[in-house]
Amino acid sequence: MSNSSRIKCWFRFVTVIGIVLSHAALSAADDKNADRIKPYAENPHYWQYKGKPVLLLGGSKTDHIFLLDDLKAHLDEIQAIGANYVRNTMSQREGKDLKPYKLLPDGKFDLNQWNQEYWQRFQNMLKWTAERKIFVQIEVWDRFDHSTQFWETSPWNPKNNVNYTYKQTGFASKYPQHSGQDLQPFFHSIEGMPRYSRKLDLIRRRQEAFVAKMLSYSLDYGHVLYCMDNETSTPAEWGKYWIKFIKAKAAEKGVTVCTTDMFDDAFDADKSKHTPIIFNDAEHYMFADISQVNSRSYDEAHWEGLQWLLRQINTHPRPSNHTKIYGSGYMSFGTGGPEDGVERFWRNILGGSASARFHRPDAGNGFNDFAKGSIKAARILESLIKFWDITPQMGLLSQRESNEAYLAAKPGKYYALYFTNGGSVGLDLSGATGSFDITWISVSMGVRTRTSAAGGFRRMAKTIRGGGVVTISAPYKGGWVAAITK
Repeated sequence: MSNSSRIKCWFRFVTVIGIVLSHAALSAADDKNADRIKPYAENPHYWQYKGKPVLLLGGSKTDHIFLLDDLKAHLDEIQAIGANYVRNTMSQREGKDLKPYKLLPDGKFDLNQWNQEYWQRFQNMLKWTAERKIFVQIEVWDRFDHSTQFWETSPWNPKNNVNYTYKQTGFASKYPQHSGQDLQPFFHSIEGMPRYSRKLDLIRRRQEAFVAKMLSYSLDYGHVLYCMDNETSTPAEWGKYWIKFIKAKAAEKGVTVCTTDMFDDAFDADKSKHTPIIFNDAEHYMFADISQVNSRSYDEAHWEGLQWLLRQINTHPRPSNHTKIYGSGYMSFGTGGPEDGVERFWRNILGGSASARFHRPDAGNGFNDFAKGSIKAARILESLIKFWDITPQMGLLSQRESNEAYLAAKPGKYYALYFTNGGSVGLDLSGATGSFDITWISVSMGVRTRTSAAGGFRRMAKTIRGGGVVTISAPYKGGWVAAITK
């Protein structure tokens, strides 16, 4: 064989090997992304992970969960009751030793150096939640971190760092108003925003460095969702900038991520001004976080507001999350009490939401007995009826009082019937012949029961017959859910 022939053969060999390796790399990337959390292929209103559908349920004792001293033990508690969903705010409001930047001996921060303790805790949280299959919804920015008393101790406040001055940034020494008034230019560092000035470019570069640092850890994990803000009222350009930034960093790494933003007025439902931004923009808001529907609204009004929001969001079907369910403390902004938190949790999951998490104390049930009972009860129900197989079917209920009971079903096969506090309703099974098994689950304790007060505390019938309207009565007072299956 001549030298030229050998060279041609060599180039053909190298080309073939290159193509094989390229296809192998693409397949590896596809496999990696196939295992990441994303909308469920068969029902995009829900999530899937490693190719299987998953319902996200959670509660925890704090929001900035990665900064807990006893995080591993708390994650074990969460996993033990069947919870699999935590909220992780990238908090910048903790004590000086738990902020993202290095604290110098003179008591000021150097924004050019990282606090390794802060980031080690973040990395540990990602690793430990992945090991336990607990999904993490990160909130990148929180408006409350940079106003009122929290601005006084913020590393970003010029008086607290060695990197810039008030004159260089245009920052004020105080922002005493509620952060919902959107007076803090920290959240207007994107050109074209109402409070933008060129001085803020140096702040944006440092913001980018912070988000890039976060992503250097989190993009390695496939169980993470990304929400840009906590209940923002800042113009949407702010959140969209960070969504694009995060997606670009993910693309560089060859992975896909799901992003959204949380607006502050979902409780207003059809009267909201900010939340509708997400309805027709599924490119940026790949899932919806409508947590704020879980404050200020109660009982039937909460259900109606939730259903209205879900209908708008699902013009472009995608998951809708609730990383915060208020309901404790009887606070002035409309938390209500612990029972309200429980009811909102159940209306959310029967209403068609993809996740539900009790807000931290004292504005939510956190990880108290109310939260644990509901999560355990929901997992028992899920073992009998998959939530992604059913939809709200309130038209099948009769003789129902306001807020008495809620129903999701696949008529003829599955019926999940929730009573808020005892009661009795008619269930239309006229189009469903044959017998159905009925399992009663206590919402407060997260256990099954076979007895009822009306029956003299003796065992109830295990089956009911279809073919007409059947009266279904909760076995005792309090919250109950019935799983009725063919």
